[in-house]
Amino acid sequence: MTIGRKDLLIRFATNLRLPHRVSTPSNNGVLRIVLNNRYVFWALLAIPAGFMLFGYQNGAITAIDLLHPTGEWSARLMIVAMLLSPIVAIFGQRPWLNWLVRRRRALGVAAFVYAALHLIFYIIDMGNLSQILAEFCALGIWTGWAAMLLFLPLAITSNDASMRALKAGWKRLQRLVYPTAILVLVHWIFIDNDLVPALIHFIPLTLLIAVRFFLSPKPQPQGA
Repeated sequence: MTIGRKDLLIRFATNLRLPHRVSTPSNNGVLRIVLNNRYVFWALLAIPAGFMLFGYQNGAITAIDLLHPTGEWSARLMIVAMLLSPIVAIFGQRPWLNWLVRRRRALGVAAFVYAALHLIFYIIDMGNLSQILAEFCALGIWTGWAAMLLFLPLAITSNDASMRALKAGWKRLQRLVYPTAILVLVHWIFIDNDLVPALIHFIPLTLLIAVRFFLSPKPQPQGA
């Protein structure tokens, strides 16, 4: 019995076993590697500063033009870092929240770097020490200096070595971020002479911290 060409093709196709999954690089895997790379995260945080410094270097913008953007980026990154704990406490663990929590220290250090740029451009704009001292006692000025002073130990100790060295004291030290935030808020309001931009940034943080406080379990009074 002669087998036709069509029958041979059918038998070949029936007996052919293809692998269920073709081994190809996973796009999700590559994306995960990129997003988990600390240098990529730092590069993302540095993008606004890069544009600012490029413009300043080329003479397109002046030091006074960079006072507001550097200060606002510092405040934004500080607020994002502070938002994470109350959000996790209120809404529970989420993959994207956990991803941000693992990078909270980087956000805090980046906030300090933008604050340092803010200070540097302020000094450049003022031009000399006498002018800086002349307005130092203004509420909108000394609060900025005080915030920077409190910011410094927070940034210096935002590393594993400091955590190991300070132990329980590390968390107590990091609570300086709360008076720092209050000083930043006052500084922003009185420098801008406008409540709205500062409150738009700080009201969500205040509300979430308040909700977290009221939802947290209170210690029960011990019986007599």
